[in-house]
Amino acid sequence: MELPRTRDVITQVKGQTFPVGLSTNLTQLGWAGGQGVLWIDSPYDVFTVDFSDGRPAGFLLWGSNELADQYTAYTGNQPLYNFAVLCYGLWLISTSTYERYTYASRTSNGPLVPIVYNPSDRLLFSLRGIYTNEDEWTLSGDPRAPNRFYVGSVMEVPGSNNNNFLSLQTTM
Repeated sequence: MELPRTRDVITQVKGQTFPVGLSTNLTQLGWAGGQGVLWIDSPYDVFTVDFSDGRPAGFLLWGSNELADQYTAYTGNQPLYNFAVLCYGLWLISTSTYERYTYASRTSNGPLVPIVYNPSDRLLFSLRGIYTNEDEWTLSGDPRAPNRFYVGSVMEVPGSNNNNFLSLQTTM
């Protein structure tokens, strides 16, 4: 039976959740469900997150403007009220939020080269906080390299049988 995929993240096994405040970056730019985030300092008495740079605190369950929320009372609430649901721990999800092209091809003027995902590949967050099997710290020359903050493993690769969603088990 095919899962209806009207959201960026389809939950199959739920881990832990926590309400968090959002950085100015997140509220102004918006985000997709499944977006990787990291903790940041805040002048307020609120746990606050920003886009991940490869370091994980978890992922945001819902996107800031998902199609499934349109024309409902929930439309635009997260950015307006500066909150989101942070997910961490062991989750089994299917998501449309993952890097589709290699870091090298995204950062050059050449053609985009698709990333090949395989079952059991270890996943990291990219420099943009998106699931990837590439160590972008090493590829970009970041002095923190190599990135050993593994956030999950591939369970099912994207394909026509699953609407190009990546299924993964998180380990954050």
